[in-house]
Amino acid sequence: MLAKFKHRHLLILLLIWLAGVVVDRIWFACDRSVPDWDRAEYLTSSLNYWQALQQPQWFSSDWWTDFWQLSTKAPPLAQIAAAVTQLMFGTGSDRATLVNLFFSAILLVSVYGLGLQLFSAEVGLWAAGICQLIPGLYKLRLDFLLDYPLTAVVTLCFWCLTVWRMRGQGKIQYGRGAQLCAPTPKIIPNWFWAIAFGISLGMALLVKQTALFFLLTPVVWTGVEVIRKRNIGRICQFAIALLLSAIVFMPWYRTNWLLILTGGKRATVDSAIAEGDPALNTLDAWTYYWKLLPEHISWVLLLVPIVGLLLYKSQKLKVKSQNNTPDSLIWLAIFLIGAYLLCSLNLNKDSRYVVPYLPGVALLLAYGMTCWRGRWGQQIRWSTVGLTVLVMGLNLFPLGGILGSRFASSLSPNAKHYAYMGSEYPHAQVIEEIVQTAPNLISNLGVLPSTLEVNQHNLNYFGALRNFQVYGRQVGTRQQQIVQDGRSLDWFVTKTGEQGSVPNAQTAMVQYVEQSPDFNLQKTWTLPDSSSLKLYHRRVPQVEVGSRGRKLGEQLPITNYQLPTTNIKLSRVTVPSVAPPGKPIPVTYEWSGTWEQLQPGIVLLTWKNRDSDKQSDRWIHDRAIGMGNLIHNFPTPVRAGFEPGSLALTDALSLNPPLLTSYTVTERSAMMPPSDLSAGIYTLEATYLNRNTGETYPITVPPVNLKINPAATATPAPELDLVTQERLLAATLPQGIKALDRVFAEVGRINQYDPIQDYLVQVQLAMEYRLKQEPQNIDWAYALTLAQILQQNVKGAIAALERVTQLDSQNPYAYAYLAFVHLYNWNGAAAQTALKPALALNSNIPELHALHGIAALMQGNLMQAWQDYSTFRE
Repeated sequence: MLAKFKHRHLLILLLIWLAGVVVDRIWFACDRSVPDWDRAEYLTSSLNYWQALQQPQWFSSDWWTDFWQLSTKAPPLAQIAAAVTQLMFGTGSDRATLVNLFFSAILLVSVYGLGLQLFSAEVGLWAAGICQLIPGLYKLRLDFLLDYPLTAVVTLCFWCLTVWRMRGQGKIQYGRGAQLCAPTPKIIPNWFWAIAFGISLGMALLVKQTALFFLLTPVVWTGVEVIRKRNIGRICQFAIALLLSAIVFMPWYRTNWLLILTGGKRATVDSAIAEGDPALNTLDAWTYYWKLLPEHISWVLLLVPIVGLLLYKSQKLKVKSQNNTPDSLIWLAIFLIGAYLLCSLNLNKDSRYVVPYLPGVALLLAYGMTCWRGRWGQQIRWSTVGLTVLVMGLNLFPLGGILGSRFASSLSPNAKHYAYMGSEYPHAQVIEEIVQTAPNLISNLGVLPSTLEVNQHNLNYFGALRNFQVYGRQVGTRQQQIVQDGRSLDWFVTKTGEQGSVPNAQTAMVQYVEQSPDFNLQKTWTLPDSSSLKLYHRRVPQVEVGSRGRKLGEQLPITNYQLPTTNIKLSRVTVPSVAPPGKPIPVTYEWSGTWEQLQPGIVLLTWKNRDSDKQSDRWIHDRAIGMGNLIHNFPTPVRAGFEPGSLALTDALSLNPPLLTSYTVTERSAMMPPSDLSAGIYTLEATYLNRNTGETYPITVPPVNLKINPAATATPAPELDLVTQERLLAATLPQGIKALDRVFAEVGRINQYDPIQDYLVQVQLAMEYRLKQEPQNIDWAYALTLAQILQQNVKGAIAALERVTQLDSQNPYAYAYLAFVHLYNWNGAAAQTALKPALALNSNIPELHALHGIAALMQGNLMQAWQDYSTFRE
């Protein structure tokens, strides 16, 4: 069939595509807006994949696991495609949206191919043109969302399925009115279209899960047809196609299936309730998208084709492609009706969620356009197109003033999508101010407003453009966590005026930051709406970096230099003279050394009773130097072209600290001695661990004595470092279910303080090292387990839990954790084996029966699964 695409028609398709390219790029050239929540999140995801593809390791399974985990809730194909685009053209939202040109080409070719297969080449060309002109599609072309790529790939998949299905029925149509009966079609072309269908189905599911809403009905319909006809060859082709689709989409789904399930409820049920979407037992739920048709299509393109269909059919005037028209219309109706019903069944509704069926609607409209025959048919079609082009121009650009806007709105309701041409937003300047103030640190910015223009996602995106040196996170969402949030971050941004979609606790959080003596107002910017954006910085930061010798960015002579070999030094330790056990103790460490040693350094700190050798008379305070916030020496800086406020490549390179300069790193945190600690004088021992090379060596410690006295008054202390908080949470895991809610609630909170969750890597490396020295320490084993689970490291978690089950062999929950990880890894047999000792220890724990039932179900043992379910209910 591909060979039957005429060169003239391909040229017309190319011109249609180029027309869309010109309009889109003019719009982007005028637009000075910043991305909102979803757009910024997807743009950041594309940068994550852009960074990962700088140094791919195609044959490493660990690299692939990390690669799929870069996007844990939304399938990543569109973001990966955008990453490739940015590898070629540079980073930035305008450049990322170039990927939509690629998806537009896929869409136009697929729509044309569908029209050619179902009706005629004329219908296919008109359908391609309509896809460029309907508001539901051209508005999405100008956004970085998943729905437009999904539309293109769904249409491609439906085209491949349609060709394969019709070949099996002996109906192959090329060009207007031509139908060839082929009872014995060629084997190779059939296999080609089956393979193409399978791969495109997998790609569609790798763009967005809702691809099933559009493809499930035609795929199931075709499968039933194939099975009923009992054609073994066709059944094999269909089965192979489905297998190929699974090969394409399964790696990502298998890696992230648990987060997909947990995030699915929030994305559907919770969002539907929050947005007030109509319930399924109301008529509004089932007519919601029907009412949006004029908004998606425009009245011009909706009415003219419908009139053409009704007028000419009523007069029994038949177009030349009539021989295959009834079957084609039925097949198209199967796709459209199935998609409409399944989308309506989704609780969460939005106008863009049904966009992937619009190319099918465009085919139906194009068929209606070709029904206008006779003397005035050509003039009516081109007049309709001309009017639609005019309306599109008025919807995208403020060309016609108030009258033009009203005219466009009457013919195309709710389709206005002007480029923003006002003053630039200061997001890049906010990020730059943070970077210039703390040039050697990865900074986390607490974002308190959440408006369309100023929110945690778009500030996080601009931080990612700046070599991933600044992250934005929304904090202050819960009243009981305000103090912890305020004490855990060094940077906050607030806004006057409209605050956006924020929780009730946000007002108190803003007051805490703006009125606290711990913060200084760093800088203020005036926003285009005349409100103010305020950046606050902690007066005494938790981590400070100073340099000795050359300034940051100063050129180092290459000759006559030798790399210093001196080890890390602990220059100073500041603690109170006396402290009680069981209460946080403030501590300040000052480290010095080269960046090559400081940045990857994990320090293993042990405070020991100088007069006792008991293991109970000590505590540890392990973590990375600088709390893990020292910037990496990026091998490939972000290319020039940040927007707005581009940075030259030399500026980006200057962000990397010269390796030969001596630096000091000052950390201010708190440590937690056990509550049952013996009274006495405690001194410090320190060991250095390089996370990159595994190198270790003892660190010389300055004289420091800390007296532990139960009668002492506690000194006010800052928040505990995240590594310590993780270890304290892990110590509650032996309590089982009653501890898990608190553990994961607290993990959700502290994850906001470390956007890349490096604290988990710190825990993992520190605990692995310590367990080599003391393999029987159960607290460290649980700390390692929690770190591995939170990193979704299945192999590491299983190994850690096997150690835990040996050390805590009388605790049924230890076996339950191991079984859960095996279930996460889709290994029901191993999970069932792990649960046997747990059930023997305590068969009255209902969660054990739930896990045992799931394990049985995975192995196909339905009877055992039902028994466990019954026991769980009881």
